Amino acid sequence: METEDAPKQDPTADFQDCYRRELSYVVHTLRRLGVKTAELEDVAHDVFVAVYRHFDERDPARALKPWLFGFCFRIASDHRKLARHRYEAPECEHDTADPTRWPDELVAEERLRRQLLAALDAMDFEKRSLVVMHDLEGIGVPEIAGLLAVPLNTAYSRLRLARADFEKQLVKITGGSHE
Repeated sequence: METEDAPKQDPTADFQDCYRRELSYVVHTLRRLGVKTAELEDVAHDVFVAVYRHFDERDPARALKPWLFGFCFRIASDHRKLARHRYEAPECEHDTADPTRWPDELVAEERLRRQLLAALDAMDFEKRSLVVMHDLEGIGVPEIAGLLAVPLNTAYSRLRLARADFEKQLVKITGGSHE
């Protein structure tokens, strides 16, 4: 119970702080979930609109990033189901090169990054999401089970199958070579 002396929390200020701190996380997560670069800004906006609508429901005792990942997961899933995403040509992304690194290192790193993204792109969304949540975002399997509303053993089993699919896709893309 609040007393008159206790300062009241401003939910708008809390949301704005969340937006400033977590925008890059949301954009990065959406890209890993398969949202094309040209659409990242719009989809991130959709995520934060949904977050704003539910911000007062958030449990501040729980970690923020897994909660945000849930929004990214659902919105990216809906976004990928749109007809315009079914037959789109692969995009070409160009990042600014790091001048302190050798060109051959940069080329090898970029090739590996593209191979990993291509392997993720070849997976179905649910499996891809599990690999992204656990292996790239570091979300624990118990929390994933909660997000997906499945038993813990089911989450472990699905993660094992998703990792096997990822490895299979990566072998297809690399032609069996491990760089």
